Amino acid sequence: MDGREPQSSTAAAARYTLPPSRLASEDILFCIDVDPESLVEMKNTSVSGRPFTRLESIKQAILLFINAKLAINPDHRFAYFALGKSPFWLKKEFSSDVDSALAAFRGITVDSSSAGHADLTHLFRVANHEAKKSRAQNRILRVILLYCRSSVAPQHQWPATQKLFTLDVIYLHDKPGPDNCPQKVYDGLVDALEQVSEYEAYIFESGQGLTRVLFRHMCVLLSHPQQRCVQDDIDIPKSLTKKSLTVDLVPADQECVPVSSQ
Repeated sequence: MDGREPQSSTAAAARYTLPPSRLASEDILFCIDVDPESLVEMKNTSVSGRPFTRLESIKQAILLFINAKLAINPDHRFAYFALGKSPFWLKKEFSSDVDSALAAFRGITVDSSSAGHADLTHLFRVANHEAKKSRAQNRILRVILLYCRSSVAPQHQWPATQKLFTLDVIYLHDKPGPDNCPQKVYDGLVDALEQVSEYEAYIFESGQGLTRVLFRHMCVLLSHPQQRCVQDDIDIPKSLTKKSLTVDLVPADQECVPVSSQ
């Protein structure tokens, strides 16, 4: 035996430290699909019994997102784009004012000429330009695309080397059928997301026509791109299924022993 004292396993193990850092405030650019398919009715209805359209539900989901995001950090800012045959501004100035969203919504009109074509190239150019301005202010830019076309895959021309912003997507679509191919559209959206995104980007889809599913997806997008896990590891929202209460019965032949308070 030698005279050395044994080293504790804790001391010998390498320590991991996470240096403190501040998350950058976000400039978030919403891009709302205004194709005629945005007028498809959801399964939910208003108080009067009239079904909500996808576009109306998207507006509600954006307002939910903005209010929740500002509650987390009032320094986040928002601007608004629409996607017809090509993207165009609804409200260009980034603002933390919720009323600016309402003003942008009033400028939305459905583009009947957009059927059969969706080009995201201009959206990416604008986002790239705005991302440079955001970086100059120590902020980051995120684009949230809300897409509604069941048979039109978006097109884009963008170099894979330019990744200055993050693209999240929520895709509302019809059930697969002879006249549509939502899987092909989804695959095209995934390709676009992976090609342009600076940080971990998320894509969610729903063909159920339920506003609560849309709202749930929007709530997950509240997560900051700089502190996200990969999408496959997302385990929220948690299931709220009721758990039955189990009662442990003491066998009759066992004596109950009181617990001392000392």
